[in-house]
Amino acid sequence: MDVTASRENLSELLERNGVRPTPRRLEVLEELAQERDDVTAQQLWSRLRERGSRTGLATVYRTLALLSERGVVDVLSHHGGEQCYRLCGDEHHHHLLCERCHRVVEVQECGLDDWVTAAAKRHGFVATDHRVEIVGLCADCRRAAAA
Repeated sequence: MDVTASRENLSELLERNGVRPTPRRLEVLEELAQERDDVTAQQLWSRLRERGSRTGLATVYRTLALLSERGVVDVLSHHGGEQCYRLCGDEHHHHLLCERCHRVVEVQECGLDDWVTAAAKRHGFVATDHRVEIVGLCADCRRAAAA
């Protein structure tokens, strides 16, 4: 993630995406900004509780749903059926996801536009966006498995 996690920058990010930067929303987003990979709502809530926050689990879920809906955070689905959340950069990208350690890498290169357009057209669709999650094993987990 390339986002500088200052409260001011996160507040501006929310406002750019049409989200009012309330103290609870900023608290959730600040905690998420500290995550290198991705995190479930439950994990994020647990971390907030460890820091003494009184933000409730329902508030965390509502906040993450709103942030996802407005394009502030990405939602990934590789974590055993649970949704995971990640604060990513603004540019179009895809994700490489390690199925063992849950490492997430943003991949900016995308050569899919022509294929997406053609596949959509064949089925009577007009593609407006696409997201790709490539699940596998990172180099560290492959080395550990080989040892």
